[in-house]
Amino acid sequence: MRAITYDRTGPAAEVLSLRDLPDPAPGPGEVLVRVHASGINPADVKRRAGWGGLAMGHPLVIPHTDGAGVIKAVGDGVDARRIGQRVWMWNAQGGYGEAGRAFGTAAELIALPAAQAVPLPDRLSFAEGACIGVPAMTAHRCVMSDGPVTGLTLLIQGGAGAVGYLACQIAIKEGARLLSTVSGPENATRIEALGGLAIDRRREDVASRVLELTGGIGVDRIIEVDFAANCRTDAQLIKRNGMIASYSSSSDAKPVLDYYAYASKGANMRFIQGFSLPKDALRKAQMWIAQNHIHIPRHATFPLEDCAKAHEMVETPRPDAFGQVVLELTPSD
Repeated sequence: MRAITYDRTGPAAEVLSLRDLPDPAPGPGEVLVRVHASGINPADVKRRAGWGGLAMGHPLVIPHTDGAGVIKAVGDGVDARRIGQRVWMWNAQGGYGEAGRAFGTAAELIALPAAQAVPLPDRLSFAEGACIGVPAMTAHRCVMSDGPVTGLTLLIQGGAGAVGYLACQIAIKEGARLLSTVSGPENATRIEALGGLAIDRRREDVASRVLELTGGIGVDRIIEVDFAANCRTDAQLIKRNGMIASYSSSSDAKPVLDYYAYASKGANMRFIQGFSLPKDALRKAQMWIAQNHIHIPRHATFPLEDCAKAHEMVETPRPDAFGQVVLELTPSD
């Protein structure tokens, strides 16, 4: 099979290479998937780059945790009726804090545990399916981890991002009042088309606008894309005993917060790690995705051999970028 690999961390163009590797075979409890599309998440490019001191977990790595394709074979203990099933894959490579699996979805074939290959609804393309894993399950956990949101007011920071846009859709479908920060009028239009209220952080003071929209009482829950950048604002805007669910802090991995600004409100903080979700949360997210129609935007697609260019686009997106970057593979059989 053809696969993208790297054996050291560094810049995409220097460390990623296309090579031929032996076809994998499914072990007990595994399925073999012919990959049609491989989704690229920020975590994938950070790991390849060695961001924050991340080291190689294996001598040779095939990147990417998310993907979609068709099951070609099954290992012992897996129902043979799954052969031919369209699936989306999650956590195919592994998460932070553990070595995980060496070989991800940036290859023509992948063998992985059967539970990590989930039936792909017919309404979704392979490219869309390759964007479900990390973004959609993280978004569902952020929105729904503390119970129903019907009638609650949610502030989603960065609602036009991969996780944020899906979180906005989940919040609306679950009956929440949605406020979302965005950058620019085009992204504001996207949020408003979902039924939310958009706040352009480049043109408006976020805290003042949210307090105006909530009659000065703030919001029930905040979904946070960059805790370090927004922790002062979040402390102002969270209601008493409200919940902040943060899934990233890219601007500063070691943020300093005003403890009593949060403690005086009895605020709750939840850290969301998409690679380490509880089994029950995974089950609920997968059921939600199967039962609900969601829009999964893609910004660009590349062939497998242009993986380095795709990584560079994820690392330095254009200002008008909206949606994820995907590798599309042409099946050889």
